[in-house]
Amino acid sequence: MDTLTELHLDALSEVFNIGAGRAAASLSEIVGDEVKLSVPKVEVKKSSEMDASALAFEGNRFGAVSQQFTGPFDAEAVLLFTEDHALEIVRDMMSSQMSIEELAEFEQEAMCELGNIILNACLSAVADMLDISFNSSFPNYTIASADDLFRRIGQTADHPYVLVLHIDLAIEKRHSEGHLIFLLSSASLKNLVNQIDRFLGNI
Repeated sequence: MDTLTELHLDALSEVFNIGAGRAAASLSEIVGDEVKLSVPKVEVKKSSEMDASALAFEGNRFGAVSQQFTGPFDAEAVLLFTEDHALEIVRDMMSSQMSIEELAEFEQEAMCELGNIILNACLSAVADMLDISFNSSFPNYTIASADDLFRRIGQTADHPYVLVLHIDLAIEKRHSEGHLIFLLSSASLKNLVNQIDRFLGNI
């Protein structure tokens, strides 16, 4: 397989930090308070190796915002939070005193908006760095059990590789841990490596 070296991963970490900064600024405007969003080390795993322990997640149910990106390399991007954290984020975004039960009806729309902001901020930062462009689908939000989620990832023959980023999202000093994962085909991983090599060669 065409693997990402430490140099490739360092370059991606830098650019995703830029994307996280853009996303945090956009979210701050929505919630009317400071939002901090950090993106540390990037990892590449095989889809078949993905499970809850690989993401250090606690909880049995997840809120997942997914979006398809097409361009010089294609990817399915998925933003994951535990179900409890997803509802807490919706509450912060709505600036609401509603109960968790009342907020549930706004969850789909709010989480799609959150995912759209974070996913597009990160991908636009990658596009800017590599001087490429992407087209994206509308975001889709689902709630799934851990088993169903990782079974789907592990059995996706078209996407045998997963690019994983851990996210620490803080709104009003409330921390919600999540993950941003990109499902990549073998060809997409190879194209990503080639694009980063081209970028590094121009520095």
